[in-house]
Amino acid sequence: MGLTKRIIPCIDVDIDEDGNAAVYTGVNFENLEYTGDPVELARKYNESGADEFVFLDITASAEGRETMLDVVRGVADECFIPLTVGGGIRTTEDIKETLRAGADKVSITTGALERPALIEEGAAAFGSQCIVISIDARRRYDGDGEQYVEDDGESVWFECTKKGGREGTGIDALEWASEAEARGAGELFINSIDRDGTKEGYDIPLMRGVSENVSTPVIASSGCGGPEDVYEVFTEADADAALAASIFHFGEYTIEEVKEYLDERDVPVRL
Repeated sequence: MGLTKRIIPCIDVDIDEDGNAAVYTGVNFENLEYTGDPVELARKYNESGADEFVFLDITASAEGRETMLDVVRGVADECFIPLTVGGGIRTTEDIKETLRAGADKVSITTGALERPALIEEGAAAFGSQCIVISIDARRRYDGDGEQYVEDDGESVWFECTKKGGREGTGIDALEWASEAEARGAGELFINSIDRDGTKEGYDIPLMRGVSENVSTPVIASSGCGGPEDVYEVFTEADADAALAASIFHFGEYTIEEVKEYLDERDVPVRL
């Protein structure tokens, strides 16, 4: 399977009722449950053997506000592994300020869909390795798609959404993944709205479809219920990294346990 596979914990951050940053976990991008403090979780995962760490400001785009950079700075102070930050990034100035706050990479969803040239501008200014294009995809079974995959005897395509999954775009996710790569994205971060928080496993047809369409590294996200799901997305969909949240947040598994499971099955991981 080539290069070492990465295990990446992720925190979804929002503003609580007291105006403070807090980590939440939900299902299908909804029904959010308080999970913890972002800086404390960053400290925990930095010490846990994680290969990278992802910080997503989950309402910045929908609310039309900037990323909470003061919280990013606090997280970056505790995080000595590569840090990716997403949410509300619309311009090269936003990218610059987020990197200056301590991020190693930025994750862009809505800003790139609404103005694809942002990918090229960001890659030219800061290098492709800094630009991660995040795709929040949902399944559709109608005839409006461009690329279809078979799943349990049904033809399905995947639609890109924006503003934290709140709005459809009509854009085919597999087509958009190819375009984002061509415009200079260094990585693709693929989220399944249908599997988010369900612990039913990653959406293998979606992840495989993207991996087969691009040569850019693919980070699989949404639906992880345990080490067996991580193994499946690496072996069945050729993902380069697996992202998980709730199984780590709530102590169901440790990153070390997931890596040991993979290592025992000859999946190359950094122990």
